[in-house]
Amino acid sequence: MSYFKSIYSDADLPARARLVYMYLQDRANKDGTCWPAVKTIARDLKLSRSTVKRALRDLEQAGYVKKQAQYRGNGSCTSNLYVINKHH
Repeated sequence: MSYFKSIYSDADLPARARLVYMYLQDRANKDGTCWPAVKTIARDLKLSRSTVKRALRDLEQAGYVKKQAQYRGNGSCTSNLYVINKHH
């Protein structure tokens, strides 16, 4: 669990982002990817959806997570894939 060291030592990372990052780490597969819905993250962590969205934006801007939109065959957005940066 070496990822704890980097997120705890990052003084610019808000607590909400640390919590969501740990959630994503817990849900990620061996390749470091997961795709929970914002609504699911919010429900599980007892946070508002807007707080989760801010946390995800914080994590993206800090380089901890990369978000990739997933699309249906008709072009509509279905979910987001979160890729955890293992080299941060």
